[in-house]
Amino acid sequence: MSDQDLGTQLETQFNDVVRRLQSKQLFQSNWDIATFAIFFIFIGAVLTLILLVLIRCCWGFCCSSSPRKKHGKQKVGVDNLALEP
Repeated sequence: MSDQDLGTQLETQFNDVVRRLQSKQLFQSNWDIATFAIFFIFIGAVLTLILLVLIRCCWGFCCSSSPRKKHGKQKVGVDNLALEP
């Protein structure tokens, strides 16, 4: 595919978008509307997750009054004395 073909395709798509904006008919079918909605739902979900991560990183640790202590693994259960010599 040559650069001229790519340039022609981009120009055609740009002209199509400009014509749609001028005619105020952005969506030609229901599929266009569905694609638009799915795209913005995806972008909204990604931005929400990023916001939650930022909230957790920035404000999650500084607001707690008592620092969290990391405890080592405590033994649970009984020792199996049959395995010892």
